[in-house]
Amino acid sequence: MSTATYVIDASHSHAAFSVRHMMIANVRGEFSQLAGEVGYDPERPEGTTVSVTIQAGSVNTREEKRDAHLRGADFFDADNHPTITFRSKGAKVGGDGLVLTGDLTIRGVTHEVSLAVEEITPEAKDPWGNTRLGASASAKFKRSAYGLTWNAALEAGGVLVGDEVKIQLEVELIKQA
Repeated sequence: MSTATYVIDASHSHAAFSVRHMMIANVRGEFSQLAGEVGYDPERPEGTTVSVTIQAGSVNTREEKRDAHLRGADFFDADNHPTITFRSKGAKVGGDGLVLTGDLTIRGVTHEVSLAVEEITPEAKDPWGNTRLGASASAKFKRSAYGLTWNAALEAGGVLVGDEVKIQLEVELIKQA
């Protein structure tokens, strides 16, 4: 088998995040517009490549005022930095699955992150003759590293928005001819 190219089926994929709110609970959100390609060979997973682009303005936390603030200059600054990207630079097979290392760019700032791929499903044919597979992955990073530093001090101590962001990805991929 050789490396095959797959594209993300955005209508069956999910790019979610969570961040601590008021040091009490995690607030969750997602990006509804994402696209990308994956190069994958199940017999040589260490050769996996990933390139993903997310539209920053597609953020949705189910609260319009918060979403508008997230799209604005205090956070994603989507007018000036419309995309969030991840470009893999390497992959390693470990005891718990595959770890992709790559460059995550937010607001024009790039840092290396590790994406833990917990599951890759076997290929399957869909009713239209396409070959598909799925993957689940997660990562963590500090939002402050990307210039996402807006915050407010709480009267009882602590801050309104936590610094650690957790990412959870569920992607369905369509094999290209």
